[in-house]
Amino acid sequence: MGGRRTFDVCRYVAQMQNSGSAFALVIGCDSQNHRNHTVYVTTVVFRFPRSGAHVIYRKEKVPKILDMWTKLWGETERSVALAHLLREEVGADVEQIDLDFNTDPTHPSNKVLSASAGYIQSLGFESAAKPNLLMAAWAADALCQ
Repeated sequence: MGGRRTFDVCRYVAQMQNSGSAFALVIGCDSQNHRNHTVYVTTVVFRFPRSGAHVIYRKEKVPKILDMWTKLWGETERSVALAHLLREEVGADVEQIDLDFNTDPTHPSNKVLSASAGYIQSLGFESAAKPNLLMAAWAADALCQ
């Protein structure tokens, strides 16, 4: 999960689709506040049946967002925008959008979950949240550091 290779995500996904390999496409995003800024990492996970996964990502630094709802909604917006782009430009079938939000109402992220999941579903995508296995959200979290 390193390197600084830059590429066109649509072209990359199209090449992966044309490679003949079977995979599920999962998208996720996480954010982290740092001293003076907020970092968003949006991931695309190519999940290969019985043989692992491949991750590509975009890391974005923005002015610090103090409001939790706004910061978390930014994760939803970035994930949806990427899923929509891949569906419209490449015809990619996005299996799932991972939300790094918790289904347990005692966690603050739960306040955004129903709005985000409803928005994603209204656009024809599936979503998943904690405590389910969230490969794309996990990868995004690891890259936010």
